[in-house]
Formats: sequence, C-alpha cells, structure tokens
Amino acid sequence: MKLLKRISAVFAAAAMALALAGCNNGGSSAPESGNASGGTFRTVDQIKESGEIKIGVFSDKNPFGYVDNEGNYKGYDVYFAERIAKDLGVKLNLMPVEAASRVEFLETAKVDIILANFTVTPERAEKVDFAPAYMKVALGVVSPDSAMIKSVDELKGKTLIVVKGTTAETYFTENVPDVKLQKYDEYNEAYSALQDGRGDAFSTDNTEVLAWAKSNPGFTVGIDSLGSTDAIAPAVTKGNETLLKWLTDEITTLGEEQFFHKNYDETLAAVYGDDETYKENLVVEGGKMD
Repeated sequence: MKLLKRISAVFAAAAMALALAGCNNGGSSAPESGNASGGTFRTVDQIKESGEIKIGVFSDKNPFGYVDNEGNYKGYDVYFAERIAKDLGVKLNLMPVEAASRVEFLETAKVDIILANFTVTPERAEKVDFAPAYMKVALGVVSPDSAMIKSVDELKGKTLIVVKGTTAETYFTENVPDVKLQKYDEYNEAYSALQDGRGDAFSTDNTEVLAWAKSNPGFTVGIDSLGSTDAIAPAVTKGNETLLKWLTDEITTLGEEQFFHKNYDETLAAVYGDDETYKENLVVEGGKMD
C-alpha cells in the first residue's frame, strides 16, 4: 500500500509538472526538442514529421512482447504499440530491449517510448517520465514440481534466478538477504537456467511466470503474488512533455472504448483462459488503478 501511494504521488507530480509547464509557457507548445543524455528526444510533432515512431519492447517475454516463429513481434505490449502508431499516423519501428537497458534506451533517445512491462517505481521515475498505467502486476515465483517453493521462507539458503534490472532483483535484494541471487541479462537465459537446474526457482512478474508454467509441464508457480501490486506504464525520456501528454490523453481515450480488455482478449486469453477475475486483476483502463 505504501508503494501504491508513492506511485500515485509520482503520477500526481508528473501531472503538476505538465500543468506548470503550460502556465509558464503561456499556453504555448513545448520546445521542439530536448536533450537526453547522449541523444535528443523527439516531440510529437517531430515524430509525425518523420513518419515513424520507435518503441522499445521485449522480444523474449511471451505473451507480452516476443518474436513468433515467423519473425513477427506479438504480445500485449506490441498490440498497444501498434495502436499508438496508428493513432499518431506513423509507421511503427519496434526495437528489442532488455530489462536492464530500458532506462538507457530512453536516456540516449534510442527509442521514443518504452513498452516493455515497465513497472513504475520512484527510483525509475527520477530518470524517466511515466504515463498512466495500462496494466498491474505483482511478483511470482516458479519452481520445479519436484521441489516446489511455496513461501519466501523456503527460499532462504537457496538460489533464486532473476533478470537484471527487474523489480524482482530489487525486491529480493532489499527484503530477502538470505537468498542467493543468480542474475541473467535475458529472460530466455533465466528460464534455461531454471530448466537446467542451475537455480532452485525463478522470480519475475506473476503474469509472466504463470504464462510460462502453463506451457512448461513440470513447473508450477508456488508463490503467485508477492510484494505490492504495481503499475505497468509507458515511459518516455525525462522532460519530453509533448509525448507524455499525448500518451496520457491516448490512454484516457482508449479507456473509454475498453481497449485494453480487447487487447487481453486478442493476446492473453489464449494463454490465461477466459477467467474474468484474472482479466480484471491484470487490465487497467484509462490509467486508473483500483
């Protein structure tokens, strides 16, 4: 609950910053561009003029962002990215990112937006600007059926696999010092390590491990909700006010048509099934967290 309050404060601060910027400029538009660390972010007008938007997504995190057998990007985040490009009237250029590189890709202006299961945290909000949420998530832990981990206490003294730069790495580093963390750069590497027995369990977003366990017999999510319920939101380069405002308005408008429920039906229902309770526990419409 404390983290949710901090997240709400982050969103409120972002909204206030936008309002102040409008007042200080006398209602005029923001500067045409701004400097990111090692690059220059692009405003909405510049993106439209270029005819292309660059959005960072995962390429190995099925069913949220992944490349299928035909080499096409698919998933919940990709479906949203396609709608963003359509509503901007530009071509979509998807760029693969790793969990640990998401902030860097924005700071160096390699992408305009990150849509890669990016959990909002106060620490990240100091480096990037988050739009309102479009999904919510907690942590989960998956392990072999033969030695299932059902509680955090059972992890003490064991090896837990995590991906670098994720909330799972942060959570266990700060809250469970007795567990040994085995860290990987990519999700595929982490799952391979779990399957090979190099670690006792793997932790990441519960939405992700639940989907993976359904497709991999012999493994079960013994801990299906850990820590607080967090917001997943799009992120832009710090200070890119025009794109942040456009995304905020876009998410509000999409909420009116229940876009993310349709997104779930198109991209996630085949994995999780038609359980309405699960859908409501994951989907966020109009940026409003329950």
